[in-house]
Amino acid sequence: MTSIKEVAVVGLGYIGLPTAAILASKGIIVKGVDVTPRTVDAVNRGEVPFVEPALGDFVAAAVANGTLSASFDTPSADAFIVAVPTPFNADRSANLSYIEAAADKIAPQLRGNELVILESTSPPGATQHMADRILAARPDLDASTLHVAHCPERVLPGRVMEELVTNDRIVGGITPEAAQMAKDLYSVFCEAEILVTDATTAEMAKLVENSYRDVNIAFANELSVISDKVGIDVWELIELANHHPRVNILQPGPGVGGHCIAVDPWFIVAAAPEESKLIRQARETNDAKPAWVVDKVITSTETPGF
Repeated sequence: MTSIKEVAVVGLGYIGLPTAAILASKGIIVKGVDVTPRTVDAVNRGEVPFVEPALGDFVAAAVANGTLSASFDTPSADAFIVAVPTPFNADRSANLSYIEAAADKIAPQLRGNELVILESTSPPGATQHMADRILAARPDLDASTLHVAHCPERVLPGRVMEELVTNDRIVGGITPEAAQMAKDLYSVFCEAEILVTDATTAEMAKLVENSYRDVNIAFANELSVISDKVGIDVWELIELANHHPRVNILQPGPGVGGHCIAVDPWFIVAAAPEESKLIRQARETNDAKPAWVVDKVITSTETPGF
């Protein structure tokens, strides 16, 4: 059971707003923070500025009940959830500027004993970096009274409101106390298992989940390129191979889509460039596949009698 009564959610995007709404639906006072006027205005009207099934009902009810509001300014709160973008830089390292900006806004609001959770998908060490930045801005704050944790999202767009409740969660704290506080907060709405670890392991777990999928997709995509070169049907090949009781090759495609799989593996590569050879190669294989497909289409349409 959590003792937290007020939560500030920084970043009201595809993850932040659903998290804010579901917490608010459980009676916690949630103050959303965003830099986009359209988002802040929409939430305060009880509306959703993007498409996500069922989210609109949660937002409308929470705003009507007075448990959810939005603003541009970061308020004081018992807990802060940071759900901001983490794009990558030109060198494919993680761009932590949005996390740093959130930390800079949170720091002045701290009185001591608050919980700060990073939900943004992040490279190993990002949660500690956020904590260090907050403490650097608040030298007057006793470091032992700042509780920082990482809890990566694991939801599928289109099913977010359902999977927030039914999916297992990983919670990693910089300290065991922070991890327990975060677990107690997520237990307010999460009915699945909440697995506790340290912050860096939690960060890596999310990256590993998507890298695992990327590597398996890359294997299927590479098979399609090899099959084309040696003149066999890749679909028949995979079907035959999958008759082995311990083989389950995915279907090849034109690359990798979605918000996460094409980005997250690069965070691992950036953290350990010499050791992540397979993960890097999988990313390069999948990144190259769209151009290969386009070239095959062009070649096919130029062939007489096609």
